[in-house]
Amino acid sequence: MSYGLLITLHLLAAVAFAGTVFFEVVMLEGIRKHLPREIMREVERAIGNRAVRIMPWVLLVLYSAGIGMAWQHQAALAQPLASSFGLLLGIKIILAISVFGHFVTAMLWRKRGLLNRQRSQRLHLSIFCHVLAIIILAKAMFYLHW
Repeated sequence: MSYGLLITLHLLAAVAFAGTVFFEVVMLEGIRKHLPREIMREVERAIGNRAVRIMPWVLLVLYSAGIGMAWQHQAALAQPLASSFGLLLGIKIILAISVFGHFVTAMLWRKRGLLNRQRSQRLHLSIFCHVLAIIILAKAMFYLHW
């Protein structure tokens, strides 16, 4: 698959994922105090159900394209300390693996009935911080050189 197609798929899936996380962390938290608790629970349940159906596909595209792109940067990843690009890409990959771990944890907790509001909020905030760092690193990889 061409690098151009991989990066396009990766960016579109990243926008979908980051946008969803942004919506849940920033937008939903902002309306929580304006809605009755029971209505907010219904909104969260409906969004959660929709996310469970869509996000696995978004993540499949995101990570598959990311792996395809990383494969084309094997040399930089083989010696990540030799260049700023390799180092930042390596850190980005570690953060992406952590995000995937968060997602798996959320799905397992949800399936077992352990995903309460507090755990969900903490997971979403952590994922949000990871995603922000990944976005900054994605740009910095091409502009920071040492």
